Amino acid sequence: MTQVVDSLASAQGRQLSQWLPPPDGSARSAAVLVLFGAGADGQGDVLLIERAATMRSHAGQVAFPGGAVDPGDGGAAAAALREAHEETGLNPAGIDVVVTLPELYLPPSGFAVTPVVGWWREPSPIHAEAVQEVAEVVRVPLPELLDPRNRFSTRLVTGHVGPGFEAGGLFVWGFTAGLLSRMLALAGLERPWDATVVRPVPASQLAVPLDQVVQP
Repeated sequence: MTQVVDSLASAQGRQLSQWLPPPDGSARSAAVLVLFGAGADGQGDVLLIERAATMRSHAGQVAFPGGAVDPGDGGAAAAALREAHEETGLNPAGIDVVVTLPELYLPPSGFAVTPVVGWWREPSPIHAEAVQEVAEVVRVPLPELLDPRNRFSTRLVTGHVGPGFEAGGLFVWGFTAGLLSRMLALAGLERPWDATVVRPVPASQLAVPLDQVVQP
């Protein structure tokens, strides 16, 4: 965790994403919790959720816990912890916020998202607390994310190409995979992987039919 924190403490937005919020301040504020823990084997893990298939936006997609920043939150870190508690049932008291990263832009929803990196000092039970929003909650082992065999590229008909992971029983792509990929690379943890391997995004995670996705 020290290696991750040291590498991210001075990270700039452009190092984490190609999308930054518009300068006119029109984007809505949101925050996500990037929560690292020791993991069952001491080799580390990160908390991810699978969004419910009935959600109006990003249905079925894998994401970090999080959501819109409310006026009463008092900032991005508080919002990320509140949303994580509401979605997964975790106890925020057992989490240390270690780094608050620059705002990144999520064009499909118009959110300016602040990633809040936390260390799970005292892990607590988790489950899909907000069942109308969350289908599954998973602590994904870092060794699985770092295994080159579990990494690939995804490409959409829009031309967007990005990294993908299959770990912890989840198919991770889009904003979440992009942020994870850049964070792990900045921390010096990334292992060489074959970016020419392209896999289709599951239809359940797309707002368009699978036949509109560029196939490998």
